[in-house]
Amino acid sequence: MNNYICVACGTQFSATDRPPQRCPICEDERQFVNWEGQQWTTLDELRKSHSNRIEGEGANLFGIGTEPSFAIGQRALLVQSPGGNLLWDCVTLLDDQTIERVEALGGIRGLAISHPHYYSTMVEWSRAFNDAPIHLHAADREWVMRSDRSAQFWEGATRSLWDGMTLIQCGGHFEGGTVLHCASGADGRGALLTGDIIQVVQDRRYVSFMRSYPNLIPISAKAVSQIVERIEPLAFEQVYGAWWERNVLSDGKGAVSRSAERYLRVINASSSGDRNR
Repeated sequence: MNNYICVACGTQFSATDRPPQRCPICEDERQFVNWEGQQWTTLDELRKSHSNRIEGEGANLFGIGTEPSFAIGQRALLVQSPGGNLLWDCVTLLDDQTIERVEALGGIRGLAISHPHYYSTMVEWSRAFNDAPIHLHAADREWVMRSDRSAQFWEGATRSLWDGMTLIQCGGHFEGGTVLHCASGADGRGALLTGDIIQVVQDRRYVSFMRSYPNLIPISAKAVSQIVERIEPLAFEQVYGAWWERNVLSDGKGAVSRSAERYLRVINASSSGDRNR
């Protein structure tokens, strides 16, 4: 019996005696099945060819990313906090070296994951750190491919954690799409950790919003407005995206606001143009 891992999205499945026939996450329109067809690996196999890079990404923030890049290629963020560290998002590879380094940084009290594309081996991470609870929005429950008692499904628009950390359900990319607000981040000015619910783009003065990034499917004007509305009460100077150095390091709230206005202007102009044809 193996907990097989989808090579395209990095998600680990419940134990079976042979690889699953399909990956529902990759068959969904937001992701894709590899051009060579559905492929599988295991954590033991992945450890033979990959390792994790761990380094500072901001104040009390350490990035964790796999090299060479695997699956979607995101990096997680370890948020150091007096009441216990939080792992924001997740990567598939977990090995002894990673566990030792994370323990040296204070370990993990809990995990929180923005959306199903980053669920990866969240159960392995939980078990490696004393069955740390995994905070997931209940709207995305159907996308959990390996069930475990460590998964704690929350409902509603917000969930308070500890030390001024709050989860906010924004929707958009997935119905349960979540961002993390750290009130003490950026030296007390606030930081927003967004995965790609709010994606920091190549021009790091801006962010954007999509239903599917690889398949270039936008979200609606209504969905963008909801995202902006949900984070409006929050103070934050910085925005941390899903990849190394995809961060807005100043005027983060202004960047989100300007980006949403630009997105809505283009979407609305396109709709208006269609009506006039």
